[in-house]
Amino acid sequence: MPRRVVIIVLDSVGIGELPDAGDYGDLGSDTLGNLARQRGGLNLPNLEKLGLGTIHSITGVPAALNPEGCFGKMAERSRGKDTTSGHWEIAGVILEKALPTFPQGFPREFIEGYEAAIGRKVMGNEVASGTEIIQRLGEEHVKTGMPIVYTSADSVFQVAAHEEIIPLPELMRICQIARTMLKDELQVGRVISRPFLGEVGHFYRTPNRHDFALEPPQKILFEYVQEQGLEVCAVGKINDIYAGRGVTDHVTSKGNMESVDKTLDYMAKVEKGLIMTNLVDFDMIYGHRNDVVGYARALEEFDARLPEIYAALRSEDMLVITADHGCDPTMPSTDHSREYVPLLVCGPALKKGINLGVRSSFADLGATVAEYLEAEPLTNGNSFYALIKKEGL
Repeated sequence: MPRRVVIIVLDSVGIGELPDAGDYGDLGSDTLGNLARQRGGLNLPNLEKLGLGTIHSITGVPAALNPEGCFGKMAERSRGKDTTSGHWEIAGVILEKALPTFPQGFPREFIEGYEAAIGRKVMGNEVASGTEIIQRLGEEHVKTGMPIVYTSADSVFQVAAHEEIIPLPELMRICQIARTMLKDELQVGRVISRPFLGEVGHFYRTPNRHDFALEPPQKILFEYVQEQGLEVCAVGKINDIYAGRGVTDHVTSKGNMESVDKTLDYMAKVEKGLIMTNLVDFDMIYGHRNDVVGYARALEEFDARLPEIYAALRSEDMLVITADHGCDPTMPSTDHSREYVPLLVCGPALKKGINLGVRSSFADLGATVAEYLEAEPLTNGNSFYALIKKEGL
């Protein structure tokens, strides 16, 4: 049968600090470990069976005696700890220089040029939490129509606007202008539209966000797969992150559970190729808000859906569960954290219980997927397919 790979990225579900975490202010970060300890344990029986507790000490998730999956963890070789660098590295692109960040806000001369280009004054231009800044500046925004510009510890330029004050098409227009203008030393990884609704004191972000991502600087996994005549289907923000490169079909989604539903929809109809999903709620709703209870609940909700995903696997399918960075909700910061990410791999045609160890790059995953789908090798990454394939395949 034709081969398929399903990659599910648990956005921000890190599994312990990297050796250079101190360089990023992230000593002590351990998204899964700290979360489980503070919660008093996690109930993740299906991830446990795959080998999650065998990778790392996680309260409530013991090491499986006979793991049903292959397990390990991956270190990020790229500089940075954001969505763009993590996902790009999975697809074979390693950034030797981190994408720029703006802890003091964007230069005044850029903001003035941006205001002239969009025909509006802006407010904010600071590092802020997206949920906090709309409560603080939302009332003035509604009165003046000035969009709210802000950034974070990540390489992002974000524009927040009330959908009834600046309609979505206009918000998209002014974000596209920012994407065009942010060049050279200002070339951030993503420009993000952040629409919201509600009234003073009760503003809330809507799911109508859109990421205007920087184009990957070299050929990515998706393009290699597509060149083999295979499908590349993207769920959630995957299409945005990779600027649509190599994607043959994509769907947006509102929340983790809808993303799982749409992944299952693809698994029911896609005959051959790659399906990749990002489950953003872990990061956007819980990690960045230091919501330990919500984060844990979301993990348990995902774990409960795994039997449906297993049931949809065909004989030649490979399922991969991983992450792109950390975002430890138990730490004082609300930013991403520089962490290892889990690597869980299973499939009817694959061995069980293989310890994949500590992979030196997220690109090892991309290299493995390319080999499994018989695409050309990626520029970066060392495939571990030889370790997990059954004899005679």
